[in-house]
Amino acid sequence: MRRSAQNLAADLVRQFKEEGKTVSTAESCTGGLIAKLITDIPGSSAVLMGGCVSYTNDVKRNVLGVDPKVIELHTEVSEACAMEMAAGARRLFGTDVAVSTTGYAGPGGGTAENPVGTVYIGISTVAGTEVFRVTAPTGSTRAQVRLYAAKAALSAAIRSKKR
Repeated sequence: MRRSAQNLAADLVRQFKEEGKTVSTAESCTGGLIAKLITDIPGSSAVLMGGCVSYTNDVKRNVLGVDPKVIELHTEVSEACAMEMAAGARRLFGTDVAVSTTGYAGPGGGTAENPVGTVYIGISTVAGTEVFRVTAPTGSTRAQVRLYAAKAALSAAIRSKKR
C-alpha cells in the first residue's frame, strides 16, 4: 500500500465530513491504531463517533455482541467474527460506517490457514456488512502487520461510503 496512513486518515476525515457521514471502529489486532490515526487529524470529532478495542473474546461477545458460537465454530480470527464485530460497532455507536479488524499480528500465533500477518477486515454500512482478508508481506514485524491492516481498513472505509 503506497499511501501513508496519515494521508488515508486525512482523506477519510475530509470525505466523511463532506458527506456528513460517521464512522466507528472495532479493533482487535490493531489495538486502537485505526482510531488513533483518525483522531490525529484535526476535525476528526465530526466523523469518528467512537471505537472499541476488543482484544479479548469476552469484549467481542459482551460489548460488540459477537455470537459465542461464531468464535467457537470459526475462532476469533475469522471472516464471521470480523463481520459481527463491524456490525456490532455500527450498532453500538450508531454510525454510517463501522470497520473491524481481527488477525494475527505476530510474532506468535497463526495457523496453516491463517498465518501470522493475516487480518480480516469487516466493513458495515446501511447496505450490509462485508469482510475481506489481507495478508501483510512475509517477514513483517508486529508493528508492520498492524500498520498494514490499519491502512487497508482506512482504505476500505473510504471506499465503502461510496456505495
